[in-house]
Amino acid sequence: MIEIQEMTAADVADIAALERLCFSAPWSENSIAEELDMKKAAKSVGEKSVEMIHVKDINAITGYIRGGCTAIGMKKQYVTRIDESAKTQEQIYVSGGRIGSQIQLKPDDLAKAAKAEFADIIRHEN
Repeated sequence: MIEIQEMTAADVADIAALERLCFSAPWSENSIAEELDMKKAAKSVGEKSVEMIHVKDINAITGYIRGGCTAIGMKKQYVTRIDESAKTQEQIYVSGGRIGSQIQLKPDDLAKAAKAEFADIIRHEN
């Protein structure tokens, strides 16, 4: 039986090792451990606050099913931000808009396709 549990800081090294086994361009341990800063995300789009969409509302709000959301070719154009750390990567992977579909592209190409801007939206530990 498979048990799914929330990742903790103690899991980062093991997840990074799995990344290196599975991908030619794996995420770094820092990238795995990073977390979206909701206050920074809100500020980057000129709002007082933002929140994640509840799973049960994803389809009604975005038109996509869970696991198939993408910023490329959205049915409704939402303001989109990409963390500025993505610019350090030659290629990144994003959802292709269907479960099991990913697209590999340059960060600048993602920004262009998604009409997105880069911003500092990651929580940094002091």
